[in-house]
Amino acid sequence: MIKKIFSGVQPTGNLHLGNYLGAIKNFVNFQNQEKAECIYCVVDLHAITVKHDPAKLKNSIRETTATFLASGLDFKKSVIFKQSDVPSHSEGSWILGCTAKMGWLNRMTQFKEKAGKDKEKASIGLYIYPILMAADILLYDTTHVPVGDDQKQHLELTRDIAQKFNQEYNLNNFFKIPEPMIQDEFARIMSLKDGKKKMSKSEISDFSRINLNDTKDIIVNKIKKAKTDPLPIPESIEELKKRPEAQNLLGIYSSLNNQGLKDTVNEFSGKNFSEFKKSLSDLLIDKISPISSEINRLNKDISFIDKVLTEGGFKAHEISSKKVKKIKEIIGF
Repeated sequence: MIKKIFSGVQPTGNLHLGNYLGAIKNFVNFQNQEKAECIYCVVDLHAITVKHDPAKLKNSIRETTATFLASGLDFKKSVIFKQSDVPSHSEGSWILGCTAKMGWLNRMTQFKEKAGKDKEKASIGLYIYPILMAADILLYDTTHVPVGDDQKQHLELTRDIAQKFNQEYNLNNFFKIPEPMIQDEFARIMSLKDGKKKMSKSEISDFSRINLNDTKDIIVNKIKKAKTDPLPIPESIEELKKRPEAQNLLGIYSSLNNQGLKDTVNEFSGKNFSEFKKSLSDLLIDKISPISSEINRLNKDISFIDKVLTEGGFKAHEISSKKVKKIKEIIGF
């Protein structure tokens, strides 16, 4: 069976190590699997659910696309496109919104977290964006979706919407029920300043993250200042779990080096963090610097980036518009 894989990344600009290890690195691996069709979307419609700067958004869309390409995604193997270029996503979202239930959306914990205490001032878009996410996935007959912990609930909603639509119109598998592709144990990369908080661009201190466009000197400096504890590296994973900053740094090393956490613990157990940080910095420079250089090169070639997105948009429109046409026939339009 051919796997049809769909995933999207918000164009927030300056993507960081957490985005790479948690998502983009895996996108490249999926792309190179046999019997896999991959569709990767820059989800700019999702990006406007909160206040934004239009000029920065336009640049961030191109920069996110450049990061996809610099990390190894091939626009000839995978469909890479911008969400707002394909009207089917908005149209499909409205129709699926007439299938989804308020109670389902009210259970979405991420809205509560993002809206904060004063949810009455949050945009409607922020509240209903899981339905747009469902349209993103279902319009391509997606069979598998890579998800982290923060998106599992939204994929469950997508599955609920698909099942309800199929049942409501007495259809057998018209909408495929997508399966989650759970990321490996190091998918959730934490802040370099606090091992209990996810690495994020929104954190004030730039020293909390490794940006994919950081220079070699900046990478070394950030890892030197990354929070650890005074104890040497432990001898077991169980002991490591009690030390979040240590676990995060060893997890980053493991993921970059494509090895299990146990192997990394065995390699460095008993050593101090100054020695380990030197090895981690060297590995980061080896893996990230080529990506950084290519991002900088591509960012200067706007016409090429736009060409990739335009061609990908045509391909995505061809697939999704056919699905929307069938949906319209089913519901009586």
